[in-house]
Amino acid sequence: MYRHSYAEILDEAPSEARMRERMAFDHAIELLQAAEAKGAGSREAVEAIFFLTRLWNLLLEDLASDENGLPRELRASLISIGLWVLREAQRLRQEMKGSFGALIEVNTAIRNGLA
Repeated sequence: MYRHSYAEILDEAPSEARMRERMAFDHAIELLQAAEAKGAGSREAVEAIFFLTRLWNLLLEDLASDENGLPRELRASLISIGLWVLREAQRLRQEMKGSFGALIEVNTAIRNGLA
C-alpha cells in the first residue's frame, strides 16, 4: 500500500509526495487512537502496532539510504524518532498494557511537519 521508495516519491510532484506521506500518518494516527480507546490488549492495538511498524520500517529504510534527499542532520533526527517509535510500539505489544498517547503525539507532530 505504502511501498514506494523515497526516491520514487520525489520523482512525483512534491505536493503529491507530501500528501501521500501525510495520508499514511493520518491512517496510523487513526489506528493508534482506536487502539488507545480499546486498550493495548485489543485487536485494534495489534492492527495499529502492525501498521505503525510497517510504516516506520519503510521510512527508516529510506532515511538510511544515501539516495535520500533530506539533509543529513534531519535524517538522523528522524531515524532517532523512528527507532523510539518502534521500541515503544514493541513495548506496548509485549506488555499488552499502557497508553498510546505518546505515539499519537509524536506521529501527529511528524505528520504536521509534512504540511
